Amino acid sequence: MITLSYSTLLTVLPLGLLLLTTAANSAPSNNVSTATSSCPPPALSRLTRHKVAPGETIEAIAQKYNLISATLIGFNPTLRTGQLTVGSEIVIPPFNGIRVEVPPNQSWQQIATKYKVRADVLFEANGCQPVSQFVFVPGVNWSPEAPSTSASSLLTGYPLPTKAPVAMGYGWQINPNTGQVVFHSGVDLLAPVGTNVQAVAAGTIAFAGEQGSYGNLVVVNHAEGRQTRYAHLQKVSVTTGQIVEQGQVLGTVGTTGERTSAEPHLHFEVRYNSSLGWVAEEPTL
Repeated sequence: MITLSYSTLLTVLPLGLLLLTTAANSAPSNNVSTATSSCPPPALSRLTRHKVAPGETIEAIAQKYNLISATLIGFNPTLRTGQLTVGSEIVIPPFNGIRVEVPPNQSWQQIATKYKVRADVLFEANGCQPVSQFVFVPGVNWSPEAPSTSASSLLTGYPLPTKAPVAMGYGWQINPNTGQVVFHSGVDLLAPVGTNVQAVAAGTIAFAGEQGSYGNLVVVNHAEGRQTRYAHLQKVSVTTGQIVEQGQVLGTVGTTGERTSAEPHLHFEVRYNSSLGWVAEEPTL
């Protein structure tokens, strides 16, 4: 995960907005060149290599560099069989994300919109430079497959009895507790403690209980490889293996786990199943 301080964002954002309106092959102005010097080097210029030692696994190497396995697999196609060759070298990026080839004349804003990341964070991760043929998109999990259908066509319910204000949205956000930019894998919906939390679609309870930073968590597996997660609950009203219908009460809003807002809220996630596990996608509420 890339974490940038709030002060860094304030420095980068005005410059980022300037470049977002230019064509990909436009030459930067003198002001842009001056400000660019305060940015870190582009992530793709900071790739390193790791020589595989006997007994190492993809997961162990990823942990060594504070990465997830999906990041290593995305940068190293030879790992997609799940096998490591002792003595071979693999590419290590500086933080989690993917390398993508972009069409000509794409702007940073267009790329950010496509991958659902903050344009200013994307801009800084690429050295505050004009868009090139290959760019690094931070915080996006590499996956060999994409959902065949949209979540909105399958998960038609709402996780609370009534529409609620969003305390923190999906994607790259500023954590109000730390002032750092973090990737938020769901949405936080403000609601009083004790408010009923309900399934957005029919499914089977895959998990119900306490789960670290999620606090009290309910996970529901739905049709076509979709999953929803309901976190920070006060009370859990279902059990693992139970079949639930859309609108069925799963528990109540609480304040358990590690929360990004002091106000009571439901942390709600939508994920899809891939060969790398359950990958987060933006909820459509």
